[in-house]
Amino acid sequence: MLDCQYQKFFVRNLTKILKEGFVIKLLCRYWYYIGLGVAIIVGIILAFIWKDADVLVRVQMLSFIAILLHQFEEYGFPGGEPAIMNKVLRGSDKPDRYPLNQFSAMLSNVLISYIVYVLPIVFPNVIWLGLAPILMGMMQFIVHGILTNIKMKSLYNPGLGAVVLLHIPLGIFYINYITTNGLATANDWIFGVIYTILTVGFVLGALTYKILPNENTKYIFSEKEMEKFNVFEKIGDK
Repeated sequence: MLDCQYQKFFVRNLTKILKEGFVIKLLCRYWYYIGLGVAIIVGIILAFIWKDADVLVRVQMLSFIAILLHQFEEYGFPGGEPAIMNKVLRGSDKPDRYPLNQFSAMLSNVLISYIVYVLPIVFPNVIWLGLAPILMGMMQFIVHGILTNIKMKSLYNPGLGAVVLLHIPLGIFYINYITTNGLATANDWIFGVIYTILTVGFVLGALTYKILPNENTKYIFSEKEMEKFNVFEKIGDK
């Protein structure tokens, strides 16, 4: 009898949680903290297998760690990416929700990091597959190192640290390694560049800023997320 009551209690509350979208809300708010935890775990695993792992695997695992740290730098600490993307770069009058919102930020970043960055770890010898995350990581300098700094009249913005200290050094090493060892063919470069363009164009372009934006979305960035890095104070918009 007691077990039956517990079972009904569990089912009733589980149904309520699913209906209210509790899991999605949790992911939308804390996905980058989860990513930080994943980065630490992957780092520990890499330390244990370092001697036996192929160089390509090492680089791609480091690249995966880099993107997760990059995302945490943007949204966790020091944070401020929602305000930067929506207000600084897009000039939105609803920067806490439009065009970027909690759901679109979570979905686009999760798709990129856990698919585009993980596949080359599983298939390290498919060079064109590995070129995409490497190129995307290095290309981040355009946004963080140039565009955002010009807009904010600054030398640093959240995400730039990971780009300069991780993405670019890893990218230079990877490209040099596959080139000097004859691992990359002309087709690898062609497919790699096309794959990169299509991924960035769809996930970061169409999905994030064309399909998912909604001024009436319920996935609003929290006040705490919007206040990080004091973005509004830095651009004189209090």
